Amino acid sequence: MVYPASTHVLATFRELLKLLPIAEKAKPQILLLSGEVTPFRNDTDREQVFRQESNFFYLSGCTVPSSYLLIAFQDGTGLSQKPSIELFIPKAELADMMWSVPPPSLEAASQTHDVTKIDHPAAIPDAIKTLLKAFPDALFHTLPRGSPLFPVIPSEFTELVMSPDNEDAAVSDLFLLPALHQARLIKNEYEISLIRKANEISSRAHEVVMRVLGKAVKGAIERGPGAGADRPLLPGEWLIEKEAEAEAIFVASCRREGAVHQAYLPIVAATTRASTLHYCCNDREFAWGPVQPHDHQNLNEFAHGGARQLNPQVLLIDAGCEWNCYASDITRTMPVGNNGKFTSEARAIYELVLEMQKVAMDMIKPGIHWDAIQLMCHRILVKGFQRLGIFKSPSASAISSTAPAGDETWDPDHDEEKILASGISSAFFPHGLGHSLGMDVHDVPSASKPAVNLTFGKGLPIGHESFYTYLRLRLPLRKNMVVTVEPGCYFSPHLIAPVRDSKHINKEVLERYESVGGVRIEDVVLITEDGYDNLTTVRSDTEWVEGVCSGAL
Repeated sequence: MVYPASTHVLATFRELLKLLPIAEKAKPQILLLSGEVTPFRNDTDREQVFRQESNFFYLSGCTVPSSYLLIAFQDGTGLSQKPSIELFIPKAELADMMWSVPPPSLEAASQTHDVTKIDHPAAIPDAIKTLLKAFPDALFHTLPRGSPLFPVIPSEFTELVMSPDNEDAAVSDLFLLPALHQARLIKNEYEISLIRKANEISSRAHEVVMRVLGKAVKGAIERGPGAGADRPLLPGEWLIEKEAEAEAIFVASCRREGAVHQAYLPIVAATTRASTLHYCCNDREFAWGPVQPHDHQNLNEFAHGGARQLNPQVLLIDAGCEWNCYASDITRTMPVGNNGKFTSEARAIYELVLEMQKVAMDMIKPGIHWDAIQLMCHRILVKGFQRLGIFKSPSASAISSTAPAGDETWDPDHDEEKILASGISSAFFPHGLGHSLGMDVHDVPSASKPAVNLTFGKGLPIGHESFYTYLRLRLPLRKNMVVTVEPGCYFSPHLIAPVRDSKHINKEVLERYESVGGVRIEDVVLITEDGYDNLTTVRSDTEWVEGVCSGAL
């Protein structure tokens, strides 16, 4: 099936008309966009990875570098039902054919793109002049010009519009981007199928990493004669002793299934490094024992049953591939060492985060405000920390909203509501519960978290303001939104330092849990008519994760 660019063009114009001043709505509206160009490393001729600009792909389905779009629409005319979509792709030159894969011919591209006409960029000036002749009062729309965030539109194209010969025509970069973001916020069935595919591939890649860890625990990774000495190790002989090796297996699994890009830099963090939210270094070895607390250097082979064993630790992997420019975003936290089982402290934190996610999932449906789910996750964390003793409770013997009769040890200062109001839970769950996902992993920011947000102040309890500092989605949920649900719990020394002396914290108990580092569990869900559809297929229940990572399953 051809990518439904014309459907997306109509959706964008519908949103654009909502944003335009009344005097501009009846005018012809013309979109002028540049596609991404092949990047090069600094001042060299060494190509870097190309990926099409998301808005350009949304309106064209075109992944050819250095392409352009010219789209015409006018409300109340035939163009309001079937806009004119002109795509301009580079002409194949001999050097293109010699050095790289050339762009398709015009004939071939016309068979694979949902557009009205395809030509080469040399035809753009005449195409603009033709539109100006037909629509002399047209309003041309571009993405923000002069911004390093978007491909550059050659000035010769906009100068044609602004020529003194075209007194009534104008160019604006105020409306197109917010219109695109609003259109992209709600996904159609074709887009959902691409996101689902990306998540299925990434889910299998997460499981591959877990199963390689589990085979090592069982000593089931066998190396043939000469492995690592007379010849390189083959994939079936690889062990995961370092963050980079886990990343390599994850990416290789995605690439084997045809995924060209990762949706973002993979986060592969072992031990206490899991407390760094966007840890993308992925360059350290696992913690081995006997070692000093901060010594993660290991020069020995993986020792099954030997004197030098892996220290019990978590491995947090936040990674997901793209499929045809649509993203996935999955986090799994797994046990390493300890025969593939969590320590009691790590298991307690893991199951608390799992509880946070389950409660969040149970709340998901169209109409509920994302802020309300964020607040509930903080509430679940506070309750969980009180159960574990990290946060103090009103009573040494009970957690209750009212003081037990005759209980002289009751201290109302440690009531759940007062701890929640203090905001200290943000030191342990500092980020947002999730975000919109689509072609970009943190998708359509201006629509997900609008600068002017009229959804606030309608009787919604929000709790402490710090709960929302890094929340990337602040809207009521709508059908066919795709969002991540990713609660976490972290023991970052930098974030804990300002609250360590809080009257609500039992420092001795906190110290027992700090070596866990961090736990995050993240799934991608589609908002349905009465709930959600989880697009992430790799499991996260404790028994299954331990079963796979220990080699028992």
